[in-house]
Amino acid sequence: MEKLSFKLMELIALSLGLEPKRFEEFFIKEQTSYLRFNYYPPCPYPHLALGLGRHKDAGALTVLAKDDVVEGLEVRRRADQEWVRVKPTPNAYIINVGDIIQVWSNDAYESVEHRVIANTEKERFSVPFFFHPAHYTIVEPLEELTNEKNPPKYRPYNWGKFLVRRKGSNFQKLNVEVIQIHHFKIA
Repeated sequence: MEKLSFKLMELIALSLGLEPKRFEEFFIKEQTSYLRFNYYPPCPYPHLALGLGRHKDAGALTVLAKDDVVEGLEVRRRADQEWVRVKPTPNAYIINVGDIIQVWSNDAYESVEHRVIANTEKERFSVPFFFHPAHYTIVEPLEELTNEKNPPKYRPYNWGKFLVRRKGSNFQKLNVEVIQIHHFKIA
């Protein structure tokens, strides 16, 4: 997963007109990546529950190995904000661009909002690999992608502090939503 993620980061860098290894410095030492195993049991009342609520991934990339048969993943289409079911493709990964790529690219890439819908009859499995930089990484629009005509759209933030705060706020009753990158958007 890590090797694939590094290759994808090279391709993203090239697509932005950057050197292929531009992002490597953020991941080469002390990255905070992890793998998670998800199990979604059958739900007789899927209209009353979500397998996983709508969200955007906070990291750089998510490489998702999922069930080849059971549907459940939905993405929000940008054009009309409708939820679209992702059809399972055997022996394929789903790649989500996360919030960090959105910030580094200064909105050239956009993090995708997604959710998981429960299935009434079958259990579903997925295994996401979250590719995250080192905890001390300062996330901000890359200097090479900003200029007078395209100024930075985000304030810098420390990835480790952001991650701790976001994870902590997921399980607390707060007067604000879970911390998101839009909290760092420059008006």
